[in-house]
Amino acid sequence: MKKFLQIFSLIRPLVILLGLFGLWWLCTQLFSLPHYILPPPESVVARLFSHFSLLWQHAQITLLEILIGLLLGCSFGLFTALLLYFSRTLSHFLLPILVISQAIPVFAIAPLLVLWFGYGLASKIVMTVLIIFFPVTAACFDGLRHTPKNWLDLAKTLGVSPLRILLKVQLPAALPALASGLRIAVSIAPIGAVVGEWVGSSEGLGYLMLHANARMQVDLMFAALFMLVIMTLCLYFSADLLLRRVIPWARELR
Repeated sequence: MKKFLQIFSLIRPLVILLGLFGLWWLCTQLFSLPHYILPPPESVVARLFSHFSLLWQHAQITLLEILIGLLLGCSFGLFTALLLYFSRTLSHFLLPILVISQAIPVFAIAPLLVLWFGYGLASKIVMTVLIIFFPVTAACFDGLRHTPKNWLDLAKTLGVSPLRILLKVQLPAALPALASGLRIAVSIAPIGAVVGEWVGSSEGLGYLMLHANARMQVDLMFAALFMLVIMTLCLYFSADLLLRRVIPWARELR
């Protein structure tokens, strides 16, 4: 039984994917939906293989935007969380600004970012950073604040310097919370890149989806969307596997 469960856990994503494709195919057959509203899955798969080089060319641009945005957004988020934790005065000013920034819809500022940073990679990277910045900051700040008090008391009793307390006690204790923020960041980072490409770009999966939709090439648009989903899932599970290996004590702290 245990071996069967292990095998099922490995093939579960494939089973879910096949189930979704079956439901998709069933909807197109039962409701006789036109091709321009919902193309059948076999048409999308055929377009995916026939235009794979085009899709991969645009996917590389979107992937680059996502990766650079993740690197910068997570770095800024960690730095801001440290500022908020160590400066109570600064946190009184920064926290309201961070909350207000999340109340502004991304579509409202996307045209401004394109205007300020141009149609290249920069505006899409900035959009990605803005989307993932708050979850990383909030998760890390919350983890730092909930460092076990007895750990801090013990470190101070032993005469450990504040810098070593930060590096050896507080940051390791905050890593499980930070890991949750990073998982969220990896999941939502493609939103920033694609929204930026929708507003103004000349390449990327978002650009390809927009132009395919305008030309009624709905199967190509779905193929681009499918590639974006696969890319996001690969990023998420890779990040999740890496975080599980880097933070083995996360399960014990829960």
